[in-house]
Amino acid sequence: MNRVLLLDDHALISEILTESISTREPNSSLLTTSYWYYRACRGAVLGAGGQLSGPFEQLSDDLQAAAIATLLTLPERIELPDPRSTVPLMVTMAGRHPKLNLLNLEAVAVAVKTGAHVLLAERAATGILPDVLMAEQVDWSSDL
Repeated sequence: MNRVLLLDDHALISEILTESISTREPNSSLLTTSYWYYRACRGAVLGAGGQLSGPFEQLSDDLQAAAIATLLTLPERIELPDPRSTVPLMVTMAGRHPKLNLLNLEAVAVAVKTGAHVLLAERAATGILPDVLMAEQVDWSSDL
């Protein structure tokens, strides 16, 4: 199945460390948002054993440094949409869903703009985002 997959910060880290998503869906296009990319990078570089930094801290020093470097340069296989095309849609989404924060507004706008299937961490799947994605007719799952 050839589809577009929007990776949240947890899925992005999983893909960087294991390539599990691209292995499972080799014909799919992968992308993430600027905010999720930032959160993944911040967790990897500055984290203190939390959910985003924990997977990096489990690696040996050499592997950890290589994985962080890979994340910071974001491999070409993972696209990062141009804000020029998503910010106007974020404004529209903010009008329709005023309770969404910036992270979620960007995620919804990118998903709508690209027609992506959103991959969410279990924790994110219990928040406000899934209901908004469904309201915007965006497919999502939490099967990382």
